[in-house]
Amino acid sequence: MARYIQKRFLKGFITFFITVTLTFLIVRLMPADPATLLMDPRMTEAQRQQMLMDFGLDKPLYIQYFAYIKNLFQGDLGISFMQKRPVIEIIMDKLPWTLLLMVITQTITMLIGIPLGIYSGYKRGTHLDQGINALAIFGISIFVPWLGFTLLYFFGYRLALLPVGGAYTPGVEGGLQYFLDVGKHLILPVITLMLLYLANYVLYTRGSVIDVLSEDYIRTARSKGMKEKKVLWKHASRNAMIPTVTAAGLMLGRMVGGAVLTETVFAYPGVGRMIYQAVSQQDFPVLQGSFIILALSVIIMNIVTDGLCAYLDPRIKID
Repeated sequence: MARYIQKRFLKGFITFFITVTLTFLIVRLMPADPATLLMDPRMTEAQRQQMLMDFGLDKPLYIQYFAYIKNLFQGDLGISFMQKRPVIEIIMDKLPWTLLLMVITQTITMLIGIPLGIYSGYKRGTHLDQGINALAIFGISIFVPWLGFTLLYFFGYRLALLPVGGAYTPGVEGGLQYFLDVGKHLILPVITLMLLYLANYVLYTRGSVIDVLSEDYIRTARSKGMKEKKVLWKHASRNAMIPTVTAAGLMLGRMVGGAVLTETVFAYPGVGRMIYQAVSQQDFPVLQGSFIILALSVIIMNIVTDGLCAYLDPRIKID
């Protein structure tokens, strides 16, 4: 088990290094020139050169790259072009809100989606199964901005039941009132992301349960007179979890992409909205830092997922 996890950590490090390199290059291949964005027409040539030196933009690309790698391993993600603040500070201000949104969404989605998928797979071919499948396919086809604006229109504008944006109401600080206020602001973003990714858990789990129920050990358990509920929830569900757990790790990365749109629609002050603003402002250091932090989060989640799969199925440790 330890050797298996070590191999996954090594692969994760290689993936992280490749991600850092590609992020650095792709950001600098974008059409806009950061130096042009930073310049003020009233600046003298000496002031322009000094600004380029301050941000390290006067050096060749390969020198910028090695300097960036060195600073990265020291925890320095650079200085924002627009906010003139360390990128790590900007990200740390936004990251807790995104983590809160992701953790709540993932938890609710799994608590609802996995049991639905197990029951749908067990009731394969019934009207209930067909209805769940129809709803799942509808969920996969939903366009995030459309769903977000629809929820905002009905629950925020027409019915005025929920806030239309932000993460909290200004002026509300501390105590139970603040906690409830943050919860109200989370409802619409969580519902948007949950409806988008619930279908994946349902369909993955359903397919796994159908495959597992046809295995020999399930038929053996039934032939011994074991109760159907015990067969389903104790034996079939555990082995059916392996593809679902793997899919959960992959969906975290997809959920981050969905969070960019969701946070933008709901003006939610997380990393997703920060990425959107950095793209529109061509703030390269913020973009780089955001992608690196998110990539690291996805890599860590995949390592955890591999560990869970190895725990659920000891045969995986051989690989």
